[in-house]
Amino acid sequence: MNANKTKALLVLSDGTVFEGWSFGADLEAIGEVVFNTSMTGYQEILTDPSYRGQIVAMTYSQIGNYGVNPEDIESKIPNVEGFIAREFFDFPSNWRSQKSLGHYLKQNNKVAINGIDTRALTRHLRDHGVQMGIISTTDINPESLIEKVRNHPGISSLDLVKEVTAKEPYTWTEPLWKLESGIKGTEDRGQGTELNVENKDTATRSTPAPQLSVIVYDFGVKMNILRHLVSSGFDVTVVPAQTPPEEALDMDPDGIVLSNGPGDPQTVTYAIKAVKKLLGKKPVLGICLGHQILGLALGGRTYKLKFGHHGGNHPVMDLATRKVEITSQNHNYCVDINSLGGQVELTHKNLYDGTEEGMRHKELPVMSFQHHPEAGPGPNDSGYIFKRFRGMIDAW
Repeated sequence: MNANKTKALLVLSDGTVFEGWSFGADLEAIGEVVFNTSMTGYQEILTDPSYRGQIVAMTYSQIGNYGVNPEDIESKIPNVEGFIAREFFDFPSNWRSQKSLGHYLKQNNKVAINGIDTRALTRHLRDHGVQMGIISTTDINPESLIEKVRNHPGISSLDLVKEVTAKEPYTWTEPLWKLESGIKGTEDRGQGTELNVENKDTATRSTPAPQLSVIVYDFGVKMNILRHLVSSGFDVTVVPAQTPPEEALDMDPDGIVLSNGPGDPQTVTYAIKAVKKLLGKKPVLGICLGHQILGLALGGRTYKLKFGHHGGNHPVMDLATRKVEITSQNHNYCVDINSLGGQVELTHKNLYDGTEEGMRHKELPVMSFQHHPEAGPGPNDSGYIFKRFRGMIDAW
């Protein structure tokens, strides 16, 4: 045994045990174990608030190669409960890197394990379904860890949105950025160990002057959603998830966006009630958890997938154009379109398993999508959705 390594265990609730080595903080954490098929973008995945309550395993074999930088983040802190890799590289090589992934995880008190067979883990989850698990560097007794994870109530019983939503309203002005011009930094949002942004010689980014305003309900919003909205010509105000609908309407926005976020949509009862009162008052766009909350607000139901969709290679068809888009996805739940009684029409369909990816109300100015049009990480094929939302507002 290498004396410089700290042993770590990953134990699933069905008793499956994986032995590996720590490359994060020295502790233990419980979460729902999922796998992500993206080849790059581990930093965006770690900081995506939708992953609160989950332990993420990367199916790509080598993680950490390009380190960590202050630009590729979707919130100011990592939100995963734990992180799993086959092979971790602690010597990053990239001109944008400011620190190693291991250093970043330790600074932010996140446990991580490498050296396990992630292919075997992924196949196990595909065969048996997503389940709770625990990573520990402090307790390496499998029987003890199994007992701990089986005593956990599961994330479906938790309102994780309250843990990631903004504490108070704020405005967002940063547009999409380009590699050649860089980025001036991140908006002030939340607390945590930030990456240092040095004085960068950045070019001015071309952004249309805001002509319309939107309110974004923050269920765990990713920064790239806000950047897309700004670059689409919106004046953006973000409000906490528990903002009363009357307060939102008093701001007189031109549209309302329901953001992505973590957990089971049925636990976010206050958001469902709020959206019911917003329908028909303003044009609404729902993304991921926002899409699911919208489905529940319309009187439909949601259901849980066996192992979820997490990755950047999911083909989705736009049924209006028959165009196939490769999309970024991160969700464990879907809306049952058939439960909505003909109020909506299906607009997008997942070509992997036929699940619903988008819907539009037949009478109200409402559209929503299960996949992530903002990418971060992943392909940008679906970025047109923000322009489509603007067009719906213009028509309204």
